[in-house]
This record gives sequence, C-alpha cells and structure tokens, in this order.
Amino acid sequence: MTRLSKRLAALPGYPMAELPAIKRRLIEQGVDVIDVGAGDADLAPPRVAVEALARAARDPAMSRYPFQLGLPAFREAAAAYMQRRFGVKVEPFAELHPLLGSKEGIAHLAMALLDAADVGIVPEPGYAVYEGGTRLAGGEPYRYALTPRTAFLLELEEIPAEVIRRARLVYLNYPNNPTAAVATREYLERTVAFCQRHDLVIAYDNPYCEITFDDYVAPSIFQIPGAWDVAVEFHSLSKTFCMTGWRLGWAVGRAELIAALARVKNYVDTGAFLAVQAAGAAVLPQAEPLARGYVAQFRERRDAMVPVLRAQGFEPETPRATMYVWVPLPEGLASATFQRRALEEAGVVTLPGSAFGAGGEGFFRVALTVAAPRLVEAAERLGKVLAAV
Repeated sequence: MTRLSKRLAALPGYPMAELPAIKRRLIEQGVDVIDVGAGDADLAPPRVAVEALARAARDPAMSRYPFQLGLPAFREAAAAYMQRRFGVKVEPFAELHPLLGSKEGIAHLAMALLDAADVGIVPEPGYAVYEGGTRLAGGEPYRYALTPRTAFLLELEEIPAEVIRRARLVYLNYPNNPTAAVATREYLERTVAFCQRHDLVIAYDNPYCEITFDDYVAPSIFQIPGAWDVAVEFHSLSKTFCMTGWRLGWAVGRAELIAALARVKNYVDTGAFLAVQAAGAAVLPQAEPLARGYVAQFRERRDAMVPVLRAQGFEPETPRATMYVWVPLPEGLASATFQRRALEEAGVVTLPGSAFGAGGEGFFRVALTVAAPRLVEAAERLGKVLAAV
C-alpha cells in the first residue's frame, strides 16, 4: 500500500467536501433542495468583467504563461483600488502580487514563513485554509476559539506565552467568516502592537471588506499604524463581485514578505489566466459602485431572513457585514446533528459550526446566496426541524 505523508494525514476533513454528492443524491430523489451552505451567491458577475474576459480571450497573447508578473494592468488597478478605497499607497510590482484567489495565497504564505517547530495561530471557527496551510507548511496550528465572550475576536493576550514564543503567523479575518463579526479600530490597534512586540506576521484575510451594512465601513489592516511592518493583506474578487470560479485575488504587504510569497508561488503555479486578470483590471476601477449593487441585494436577503429565523425560535444577531448569518443552537444540540436533519428532513443545506472547527460548535451558518423568498422558505423549514428536535 502507498504510504501517504504525515502532513496529509494531519489535515482535518474539509467542511464542504461531501455536500455536492449529498445534494445531487437528494435532487435525484426529487427533493426540493435549498442550498445556503457554500458562500457562493447565485448573482451574475459584473457585465464589465464578462465583456473584458470575452475580449481578452480572443487575443492569443492572453493565452501565454502569465508567470508571477501577471498582467501589469491588473496590478495597477489593484494598487489604485487600495489607494482610493483605503488611502494605502502600494508599489504594484513590489508590494502587491496577483493570486489564484486569495485562498492559495494564504496557504502559500504559511509555506514561506513557517518551519517545523513554528506555530500558526488559527481562529476557530475559521476558514479551513488557515489550519490546512499551516499543516501543509509543516507548522503546528494553535486553535483559538472565537466565542460571544470576546465578540468573536481573536485575543492574542489570552494565548499562553510559550505558544507566542513559537508563533510566527496569526490569521485574522474581519469581517469574519463564518461569524460575521467585525473588528473595532481599537482591537486592530492593540493587535498590531502585540504582533510588533512579538515578531508575529498577520495574514489579514479581507475578502468581505465591501459587503457591509448599516453604515459600517470595513478597514484595511494597513490603515492601522505599524501594520505595514507585520501584515500581509489578502483580497479577492470572489465574494464581492460573484466571481468565485474565476479565481482571482491579490496580496499586499511590504516587499520582503511579498517576495517570499512570490518565491513559493514560482514553484507551484504560473499565475492566473491573463484574460481573467484583464477582467479584474476592468472591474476594480468600478469596484465601489459595483459593490453597492450587490450589497443592496445581500441586505435585502438579510432583512428578509433574519426576522423569520427569529420567528422560528432561533436567536441570530443581525450581521453588519459578510453574506452570512451565524445562528446559535439550543444548548446540547450538536451542530452536525442539526445540519444532517435539516438536509435529510427539510432539504436545506447549511454548514454546521463544527465544520469550521470545534470552536464553532453550538452554531450553524446560513449563506445569503439565494433569493429572498427561498431564504424565507429555508428559515421556515429550519424552524420545523428545530421544533421536532
């Protein structure tokens, strides 16, 4: 029998790996499935992106290797967005790097920074790539449970000193997936200061910065004094512009850290399809007005679903950001048990909190990825499952 690596064996199960097959089976059985599991909205990507992609795809030069340089116009558009949106000036060819979606960049940063004895501090619940990237890099994850006690904020001061001494990397994600929590400026300031004192690099995962509600505006970590010394920020076109399958994002940080990330990527990929980068270059100059159109639809969906969830006996907070609702369950009801019953008995695909790590137990996540009437129906079906538990 082939011996597989210990790193592979150490990877936890991926939270959505089995869902497509289960969903397909139910649909084949005639079940009317409402999928609010994956953060993959049913909305169309921007027309400007589609038109730019079509034009670029007809240009033979766009089918050549992108290499790590990629399309200069995309780098420049991303840098201009950072300056316009956050007031953060970056050099597009040294302090910014195109990515095949932010997910791969987050994983590859760990490979650039972590050795076998090093710790990556992982929020739990959290995006699976944080722990996965740490383990694939040979590092050791330290899981910090995000709970209502700290408003779902990762408090570095609470981590044991012996862990901090071995830590090289901490993953932060605000607005947060899956909890929809947002971070105050005061929190970010003291977190950056802590990382400066302890020589910790922040992987700041910021794909939901444009999906915000009720006058909340999400910052860049680089708006915090001192962050340039300790952070790499990741952006993506996936969520805001409904371009999940296009696989395009970028990383921003000081030149030394960006060069380290690029060096890893030289050995594992040759860059995003140039035509997709051309589409990104067309979208980013219009990012803010385009985002407002999508956010209005997510807000409508949020405002339709949350009251119905409450009427059905759930007690979710109203999210101020992201496309998610993080829903607490009654004490003693396992999230995986509820998720399985919701799927098998009601045809509603959700994600159990435990799928994001043990720290997510006691909650489930709903994604605002279908139209408001379907979200209302999903909430009503979920209420029937809750009543039957």
